[in-house]
Amino acid sequence: MQSQEDLKKEIGRYVDSGMPIIYIDTLEIGMYRNLIGEVAKRKHRECATWSLHGGLRSADLSMNSDLLTAVQTIESDLEGKVFIIEDINSQLERPEIISHLRHIAEEIAVGNLAECNLVILAPLQTIPRELELYVTLISTGYLDGEQIKERVREFCQENDCTEPVPDFMETLATSLRGLTETEIDNILALAISDDGRLDMSDMPLIRKQKQQMIKKSGILEMINVKETLADIGGLENLKNWLSKKADIYARVNEAKKYGLDIPKGVLIAGMPGCGKSLAAKAASKTFDIPLLRMDMGRLMGKYVGESEGNMRRAIHLTEASSPCVLWIDELEKAFAGIQSGGTGSEVTTRLFGNFLTWMQEKDSMAFVVATANDISKLPPELMRKGRFDEIFYVDMPKDEERKKILEIHIKKRRPQDLANIDLRKVVDATKGYCGADIEGIVREAIEEAFVAKKEHLETADLLATIERTHPISETMKDSLQAMKKTYENKKFANASLERG
Repeated sequence: MQSQEDLKKEIGRYVDSGMPIIYIDTLEIGMYRNLIGEVAKRKHRECATWSLHGGLRSADLSMNSDLLTAVQTIESDLEGKVFIIEDINSQLERPEIISHLRHIAEEIAVGNLAECNLVILAPLQTIPRELELYVTLISTGYLDGEQIKERVREFCQENDCTEPVPDFMETLATSLRGLTETEIDNILALAISDDGRLDMSDMPLIRKQKQQMIKKSGILEMINVKETLADIGGLENLKNWLSKKADIYARVNEAKKYGLDIPKGVLIAGMPGCGKSLAAKAASKTFDIPLLRMDMGRLMGKYVGESEGNMRRAIHLTEASSPCVLWIDELEKAFAGIQSGGTGSEVTTRLFGNFLTWMQEKDSMAFVVATANDISKLPPELMRKGRFDEIFYVDMPKDEERKKILEIHIKKRRPQDLANIDLRKVVDATKGYCGADIEGIVREAIEEAFVAKKEHLETADLLATIERTHPISETMKDSLQAMKKTYENKKFANASLERG
């Protein structure tokens, strides 16, 4: 993100050169309204503003009006003015407003209106085609690490508190990435409210507040993770691969000097209930970085261009929050039906294009973990080299993997009974069972033993529960067989060791 002084210079150049419409993509409306006011004052220009709540305001005029009336009122008196328009997104569905704004922009462009500009302050959704020719877009972005440190120092001076020690300052700057200046100020104010200091004791509060900030986007969610690779039964190839990538992340500067690229991400595809989502969560813990989950369904907006704007915001926030793991669950549901035609698929195709371009070109430390059940519904472009570092196929767990899954879930609930369970009998009885099936069996068997007032969980309890259970390999037999054939033909890397 540019400094405020650099932004003032950039906006000042656009004002001087007569750019008809300057669109500033921001949520911090008040801050940029003041900044534009300072630029206008330097240029000896008068400021006029319009907002939904305030109507039209200028030095000699004050009226509560809608935008159309405000534009009609002021367009004959625009010379020498900078006209700031807020709350514009809800107004751009009205053709008459677009027409008036285009007319003013044309008059400025051809020189019939001198020394005036329209400035739009709003988070970017979409720019009407009729206005594209006249719009200069400024994306304000997020503060980088050094700018966050500088803001923290300024905050400490303003609030008469001690500046954080260097090591904690680095931790703090990393934790506050992806937030606006206003959000950072609010979090810092909350952090010093109890003891007047900024130190490591404030980190739980800061993380909680950032979690709320990201959740408010409505697109991304920050997830608290407890799962580790040790909680995954089997999938040794995938676990080893993730551990290697985590080592690169931990020594990223050294890795870059050595000639390595920053890892982009992994697509984990295969059978449902076999640990794909668990692997995404464990990746975050292994990398020791936050886990963000993108809900692709929430990207779809009801207004023209809103979905694409949501995708841009999600990518921007992910980049600014890096290093992080971005988990996209059930990827096939997000981009299915691209070739089917129709308005819905056109929007999906554009979202897909934006996502592909980002995956291909990104160089940030945002590691993408995408999971999918049925890759036959995914566009083939997504699986081309350069998008993901690797694509792993997760099959039904083999004998040794089922044994490990059983051990994990029994240890978690009844560790004292594990030695008395004949795991081999249970493993033999669970052929064709996925990890989720096995977890359900352990949970139900323990429940039955408790209700029966048994002192210990026994092998017979597990076997009896298995007798009553229909695994996913039975209930979804045909679709799973077709899925398995597809994966074998694609020759993806096997997430499990070949033996077992």
